[in-house]
Amino acid sequence: MEQPARYGIRTGGCGVYVVMDLEKPPDRPPGQAAPEGCLVVAIRIPVRIVVLVLVMPVRMVWDVLAVVGRVLRDTLLRPLGRALLWLGKALFFWPAVALWRYLLVPVGKALGWLGNVLVVVPLTWLYRYVLTPAGHALAWVHARVLTPLGHGIRWLLKGVGAVFAALGLGVYTAVVWLARYLIVVPALWLYEWILAPVGRAVAWCVTGLVQLVGMILHWATRILFVLPALAVWRWILTPVGRVLAVIAREVGDALGHAWRIAGHISLAVGRFLGTLFRWIFVEPVRWVYRRVLTPVGHAVRDLVLRPAADAARAVGRAARQTLVAARESVRQARADFRRMLFGDPGQPQVVDRREPMGAETRTLGSSTTALTKD
Repeated sequence: MEQPARYGIRTGGCGVYVVMDLEKPPDRPPGQAAPEGCLVVAIRIPVRIVVLVLVMPVRMVWDVLAVVGRVLRDTLLRPLGRALLWLGKALFFWPAVALWRYLLVPVGKALGWLGNVLVVVPLTWLYRYVLTPAGHALAWVHARVLTPLGHGIRWLLKGVGAVFAALGLGVYTAVVWLARYLIVVPALWLYEWILAPVGRAVAWCVTGLVQLVGMILHWATRILFVLPALAVWRWILTPVGRVLAVIAREVGDALGHAWRIAGHISLAVGRFLGTLFRWIFVEPVRWVYRRVLTPVGHAVRDLVLRPAADAARAVGRAARQTLVAARESVRQARADFRRMLFGDPGQPQVVDRREPMGAETRTLGSSTTALTKD
């Protein structure tokens, strides 16, 4: 059996042509991109150029703001945040903890103890020694007095109710028989033979009329609204939507490529500016520091600061020696004045110590006591 020919429109390169496939086209392997037409290629390059021109200043401003933000975060916001955190703890957290620990907790414990002593213990005593005995007494009265009395009253009422029930049953039976044959049976006959057939006929007419009106509205809606809307969707909105989808996709891809390319360009510009700043400012400052300021500082240290420090130390030593001599002179003058007023004190008498001194130390074979002394 021959397969029917399939007609279709294929795009490729910059041309559109009609082909006729006699067999089912082979499936495209996964990962292989679909062929793109000349419209996509014609839109892609101008869109990417325009988007790159528009995105480049935004990306450079974004990178500058990111660098400034990191510098501000590291040098200003993070220390300020730590200071504010410490200040918040000092002003709110630690006072709150101290208030809770040293005021509210003791007050709460005291109030709990007072509540236990003034409320819980009296209520427990009242429940145990007043309400429980009263409840037991009421239960005994209910079980021994009220329950037998209730049983007797119920037995009496049951007998009276049986008498009245017998009388009421006869009256009820007569009323039910009269109602059945005077009201229910005629109403049932009227419903089955008159109302039900008339209702079925009316319902059938209404159902047919509703179906007819619904069919007319369905076809009118289909012809007046659905078919034009379907034609507009199929022949106008779908092609326009596909073109707009291609344009939107290309714009999105162009934005991504432009953002990445602008990032590389911004990085290169930043590195160039950093290198320029280093060679214009940092390297001259470093050269001046190494070649000028460091030798000058060493010369000042060796020729000015170190001799000045040695002279200051010599002056300090001389001042300390002068102070020591002055203190010694003052001490000698005080001693002379004391001898002049109170006389020369006598020489201290040497007291014989019990412990031997020097080489005459105590051994196991000798003793200094009166009984064993040689």
